[in-house]
Amino acid sequence: MARNVYGLDLGSYELKVYDKKNDVIWKEKDVIALKDGNEIYAVGDDAFMMYEKAPSNIEVVFPMKEGVISRFHGMQHLLQNLLKKDRQFARGSEYVVAVPTDVTEVEKKAFFDLVIHSTAKAKEVNIVERSIADAVGLNLDVQNTNGLLIANFGGETTEISIIAGGGMVMNRLLKIGGATFDQAVVNLVRHSHDFLIGRHTAEVLRKSFGIFTSEVESMLTVAGRDLITGVPMRKGISINLVRLAMKDPLIECVQAIQSLLERTPPEVRRAIHKNGIFLTGGIAHTAGLESYVEEMVGIQTRTSVEPDICAVTGLKKIIQSKELRKFAFSMIDENYRWMR
Repeated sequence: MARNVYGLDLGSYELKVYDKKNDVIWKEKDVIALKDGNEIYAVGDDAFMMYEKAPSNIEVVFPMKEGVISRFHGMQHLLQNLLKKDRQFARGSEYVVAVPTDVTEVEKKAFFDLVIHSTAKAKEVNIVERSIADAVGLNLDVQNTNGLLIANFGGETTEISIIAGGGMVMNRLLKIGGATFDQAVVNLVRHSHDFLIGRHTAEVLRKSFGIFTSEVESMLTVAGRDLITGVPMRKGISINLVRLAMKDPLIECVQAIQSLLERTPPEVRRAIHKNGIFLTGGIAHTAGLESYVEEMVGIQTRTSVEPDICAVTGLKKIIQSKELRKFAFSMIDENYRWMR
């Protein structure tokens, strides 16, 4: 019997973990700080505190890129350190990992290898499609539903999934997320005001202003650098500028939802119109996003109560329920025998 069971949701910017023994969910930034190119200097929240502030010999990097693992060894080191840090880490544990659906089998296997070949000495590693974990976390009847549409707005990706009868009907992973919105804000502020702000400042602007609210004249003063004089200063940025920057990426997300619905079988589409659209992921917190999607698509839209931990909450329920455990599968089962 495994000493403990962990549920892992590895986001592009934040790692969410469920610890069965202590029955807790905790979060930590998915970041590592490298000194002189290869020495790991800090991980997690400690490394993120250095983001955009580190000296020239320290590079702050994100080992996840667009929903998949881009720095395998860095991610292994990060995970091992976070499981040990101030927590009762136990070797020989079982892991259940949420993975995106619309990626290659090799990219899925990287999530499996991350844990199975680490010093964690995992007894067993199973994976769950993230959209299924989201649906379970939303308390939806995944097995018996005729049609669900879940849009997970994450740090670097937006995953749109249509589920029916306990399985995936269609899925699309867009390379659009919080980082896309923040960079769009940085670019437009630079172009409009000759004023350079950091991505963290752009994130503050995005979180402060709503997408689809009645506010039209709000303004927030932020720190940056004047590109004409080169002098650091503070300048007011209007809500309309931030909304304009976010417009094109949002439209692309909405068009992807509409395109997926158009290709959905009629019976499933009717069920989605009845059940509505569900938003999850950290960016689903954005004020007005729910109203915007509902207005553009024409289907009732609801946001998870805790969208940022919806998938890991689903993993928690899958781990605790014998009936739901069927949604988790091992990559060394018969269907994946070629990967051994």
